[in-house]
Amino acid sequence: MSTHGPQDAGGGPPAENLDYRIAHLQDRLASGELGELGVRVDARGGSVLLTGTVPSTPCRDEILRTVHEELAGFPVHSDLVVTEASSPDHAEDLS
Repeated sequence: MSTHGPQDAGGGPPAENLDYRIAHLQDRLASGELGELGVRVDARGGSVLLTGTVPSTPCRDEILRTVHEELAGFPVHSDLVVTEASSPDHAEDLS
């Protein structure tokens, strides 16, 4: 029995919809509270790869939450690097 309609042969969401949803996600990330432009979102077959650098762990968590809301039904792989710039905990010894 074959299935016709909005789902692909694997039963997941339609692949042609992915590019549109990624574009919407990128707009949402750029215009939202975070204003995050350092995250790249790429379609890799039927899944999505996130790469880039974010300033904090809460920022990364918020981005991942947004991505999973926007791209529900697609597998998402994250390679986001957190670069927290905290002050040093001790003085530097110069010689």
